[in-house]
Amino acid sequence: MTTVLALETSCDESAVSLVRRNQGKTYVLSSKIASQVKEHSLWGGVVPEIASRRHLEALPFLIADALEESKVDIPNVDAVAATVTPGLVGALMVGSVTARTLAALYSLPFIGIHHLEGHLASVLLSEEPPDPPYLVLLVSGGHTELIEVRDHGAYERIGRSHDDAAGEAFDKVARLLGLPYPGGPSIEAIAQGGDPRRFQLPKGKVSKPGGGYYSYDFSFSGLKTAMLRKVELFASEGRKLPVPDLAASFQNIVAEVLVERTVICASDRGLSKVVMVGGVAANRRLRELMEVSCQKNSIEVNLAPKAFCTDNAAMIGAAALNRLKLSQCSSSLELGVVARMPLNQAEALYSQKPLF
Repeated sequence: MTTVLALETSCDESAVSLVRRNQGKTYVLSSKIASQVKEHSLWGGVVPEIASRRHLEALPFLIADALEESKVDIPNVDAVAATVTPGLVGALMVGSVTARTLAALYSLPFIGIHHLEGHLASVLLSEEPPDPPYLVLLVSGGHTELIEVRDHGAYERIGRSHDDAAGEAFDKVARLLGLPYPGGPSIEAIAQGGDPRRFQLPKGKVSKPGGGYYSYDFSFSGLKTAMLRKVELFASEGRKLPVPDLAASFQNIVAEVLVERTVICASDRGLSKVVMVGGVAANRRLRELMEVSCQKNSIEVNLAPKAFCTDNAAMIGAAALNRLKLSQCSSSLELGVVARMPLNQAEALYSQKPLF
């Protein structure tokens, strides 16, 4: 039985969780999140300095609440983990320094976690998590990637977005439509009353230098431009903007693109299982289309629990438990944070001579 205290502060969610693994099953003993959405919505997006300050204010109370709910004392945990990359540097630093301080005070191992590895581990928090190998569609506010997971800790990126992530596209289109931040939930809510087939929108493709297209890659810049042109047309003609129909059409085309390329990639690579994680993976239309398409193609689909799709500390704890199981590894207490780092370099976080 192994228990981890995990912290997540990569962007605008302050999160703390106690996660335990017992006989191969991962249990969330407590999961606390302090959202900053209302404050950042005033600015139309995340303000890094504000995010860092709010993490600093929230973490002590979240840690106390998580420990009380789990009925676990810090001396009785086996390790302390925190996200160290990628993310907003100031925000990451708050979580990392807090975790390293606790590790040093209580003589516990510190485990620095790659944020994307945390998202990949979120599916382990489901009732019946899949065994590798499988293909993961990681779709969030900052990332849209197709990743083949051969084993826990063994990853290969197969596809990616060449411009905005899907979540960023939702935010920007929501702003065009006059909807509040964050864009994903706003568009999903109003799209329920709209016609998803009213507007024909492009499925962006990424051209290869020598001709043809990258089959598994994504681009949302053309789709955003098409939405802008629709909005401008209605304004120039003095007509009321049909927000529900525009939102539904946009949401539907994004879901179709994500699902189509995921299923093609899984089939081409001979993978019989697909996993979907990340904040956008909570979108109802996307989940419906993914389940239907995978069923038609005899592919098993596994969706991360909605509660653990957006940024949370439980997924960071699950990733830390994987790292402990793989090699009983830990990170140096001198490990810092960095804004960007490829997932395939995550192993370097456990070197006793930190890269940063």
